[in-house]
Amino acid sequence: MGDAKEKLNEVKALIERLQKEMPQQTAAFNQFMMSVEKPGALDTKTKELINVALSIATQCEWCITLHVKGALTNGASREEVMDAAMQAVLMHGGPALLYLIPVEEALDAFSET
Repeated sequence: MGDAKEKLNEVKALIERLQKEMPQQTAAFNQFMMSVEKPGALDTKTKELINVALSIATQCEWCITLHVKGALTNGASREEVMDAAMQAVLMHGGPALLYLIPVEEALDAFSET
């Protein structure tokens, strides 16, 4: 996967470029994202744990990085992140298992901060 913090920087750089090049679309996406991520029937930590599992199932390393960091920021423990990650393995099978590598890298990178 490479460095988890670098992945996060790549996402930030992409969003900044898109805000300049496609401001209307980027703003609409950001508004939708913020409305969905707000606490509702599920708290933010639970939503981030779900997003960790979905990120693994969709095999998106940048998403894994973002949502592992988000889960930790919102109070998830390493054990909770790994438990959510294993749900993706259960539902998606062997290929998802290998995406636990970037999950662990992101946990290591963001647990030390």
